[in-house]
Amino acid sequence: MEYFVLSTALRSGDGSRNHPFRTIGEAAACAVPGGVISVLPGVYREEVDPAVGGTDDRHRITYRSLEKGKAIITGAEKTGRWEHYEGDTYLAHISNGVFGDYNPYTTPVKGDWYFATQPVHTGELYLNGKAMYEVPSLDEVLHPVFYEESWDVPFTKHKWYTCQDGQKDETLIYANFQGADPNKENVEINVRRRCFFPSKEGISYITLSGFVIR
Repeated sequence: MEYFVLSTALRSGDGSRNHPFRTIGEAAACAVPGGVISVLPGVYREEVDPAVGGTDDRHRITYRSLEKGKAIITGAEKTGRWEHYEGDTYLAHISNGVFGDYNPYTTPVKGDWYFATQPVHTGELYLNGKAMYEVPSLDEVLHPVFYEESWDVPFTKHKWYTCQDGQKDETLIYANFQGADPNKENVEINVRRRCFFPSKEGISYITLSGFVIR
C-alpha cells in the first residue's frame, strides 16, 4: 500500500496520488508493514509519531521524499508579529499555550557533555533559516558585540534573549536583527521536541529517506 502526502493540498484526502493527505502524521496512522509513504515537496511543520512499524527487513515501512531534499520536516513555526523595541531590537510575545507540555524557552541545555559556562535553552531563533545567538541578558541584545571564535563572525551580532511573563503566561523573546525587519523576513522559533520519533517502544523496521529534518 502506498500513500501520498502534500502539505499544500487544499484539503486532506484519502492518501491517493490524486487526493493526498496534508500531513505525514495522517499517512503514518494508516501505514502497514511493507507500505510506502511518498511525500511531495513542501514544508511539514509537525511531529511525526509512527504508531506502527514494519515486521522485518522485507516488510519495512518506508517514508520517502519523492524529490531528494525537497520535503522538509521541521520542529519550528513562524512567529507572530514583532514589536519594535529599541534600535535594531524587536520583541515578540508568544503564548505559552503554543508549546504544550514542552517549552524550549524554559528548558535549559544540560548533560554531562555540556561544558559551556553560559546557560542556554533548547529553543532557538532563526532568521531566514539561520540560527541566531542566545545571550543571558537583554543588555547584550541591545549592545551586541562580535564573537570572534565563530566561523561567521559578522553574523554573531544577531543576538536574542528570552524571559517569562508569568502574569500573562507568555514567553518573551527580544532579538537584534541588525537592520532586518522581522515582520518581512522568515523568522522561526522551535516549538516541538522532535520531528520524527516513535513515542512507543518496539516500533522498528522504519526507513526514512530523502528528507531534510531540522
